[in-house]
Amino acid sequence: MTTQVTTQALILAAGRGERMRPLTDTCPKPLLQVQGKALIVWHLEDLARAGVTDVVINTAWLEEQFPAALGDGRAWGLRIRYSHEGARFGGALETAGGIATALPLLADAPFWLLAGDVYMPGFEFSPAVAAQFAASDALAHLYLVPNPPHHPQGDFGISADGLALDEAPEKFTYSTLGLYRPALFKNTPAGQKAALAPLLRQTMRCGLVTAALYSGPWTDVGTPERLTELNE
Repeated sequence: MTTQVTTQALILAAGRGERMRPLTDTCPKPLLQVQGKALIVWHLEDLARAGVTDVVINTAWLEEQFPAALGDGRAWGLRIRYSHEGARFGGALETAGGIATALPLLADAPFWLLAGDVYMPGFEFSPAVAAQFAASDALAHLYLVPNPPHHPQGDFGISADGLALDEAPEKFTYSTLGLYRPALFKNTPAGQKAALAPLLRQTMRCGLVTAALYSGPWTDVGTPERLTELNE
């Protein structure tokens, strides 16, 4: 396995944000302001700080606003490219479908994956963790968080040796952030809708997904009320 340093990231930003209406009727959720800057900009700053150089953003809803707001990334010392699902396919392709479609814009190497509508200020995109992942056989490494009130049942567990578990007595919530290999999506057709969770669960049963618990600040900005709380 390659030990290439991970210097690329894919930010998922294609969703409609139905629960955030009417705010998202005129602004994509990742461009909504938190503490004076767009949600997605918090990610861009943290990625640049960690030495990531190349970022791909997948878009669909109001997608023309992203290049207008973020440009080519040079403001953060990044190179940003866009996978415009709306223009190419008429709408969002869900998580796995969006990833598979954006892969040609990434190098054939591990990448950070994160959602543009999650607030994780100051998250360390650790080069050491990325190098450890690249040297392993794992196809994905997930960051899980303590279950928020709106998702008390959680998503996945963590074994004593750090494997992600589909079935476990204690489950945590997938933060939407992780490290991935392109090989995970080799059987996911580009340009077609496909969900990520079933693919992850299938891969977990093969012992090829690892996980870590993250206890830093994390908010899924899924309602106007949560956005208001962050801005108070």
